[in-house]
Amino acid sequence: MFELFPDQPVYEYPQLVNITYSFIWAFVLSSLIAITHKLTFTGDVYPKNFFQSLILGALVTSLVMMAIGDSLARGLGVFGAMAIIRFRTRIDDPRDVLFLFAALSTGLAIGVYGFTISFVGAILFCLVALLLHASPFRSFKYHNQLHFTIEDSDKLKSITGLFENHCQGFRMLTIQVNKEMATRYQYAITLNNGVLKDDFINDIKAIEGISQIKLSSNENLPD
Repeated sequence: MFELFPDQPVYEYPQLVNITYSFIWAFVLSSLIAITHKLTFTGDVYPKNFFQSLILGALVTSLVMMAIGDSLARGLGVFGAMAIIRFRTRIDDPRDVLFLFAALSTGLAIGVYGFTISFVGAILFCLVALLLHASPFRSFKYHNQLHFTIEDSDKLKSITGLFENHCQGFRMLTIQVNKEMATRYQYAITLNNGVLKDDFINDIKAIEGISQIKLSSNENLPD
């Protein structure tokens, strides 16, 4: 019977069976890492292309490692071929880089038939990612900037109460006082799931004394 974690090619089986088995495990474990990334993602819109990149990257890495094998000449050839390709994709979040590296490392381990280390490593990585996501150290991004002007500072309590009902998180960024003694506020906010921006703006407009309302999206706001 084919072992679950042989950690080396099972030579009594055809090479096609070993390769197919490796690709299946690479797909399963990289899919698990990709699903974990999606579950712990805190952005506004989840990048589906990154989800696919995690899975496809592990498969490609497994293919490359199995093609190299123990051949130094093949390794140098692959290194030279990869040097020709320029990867210019920008990844702003270091957490996304680590997930991509985890998927590639899983594919690398499977490519050298290290099934046990790839399985244990992928499972532990996903568990730790889920644990950190549920802890106070979870990553959080503010996805929108809200600007508004109020003449009476007492109205700010009504606005912050609206934030508490409609937003996952919010914090004040800047305060400016113009010549007319009106106060201009800038907030970083993240709306709750299901809350439409138009409805949120209309609720703010319903508060008397608020003007010059502007809501803009910004994925690069600081945590």
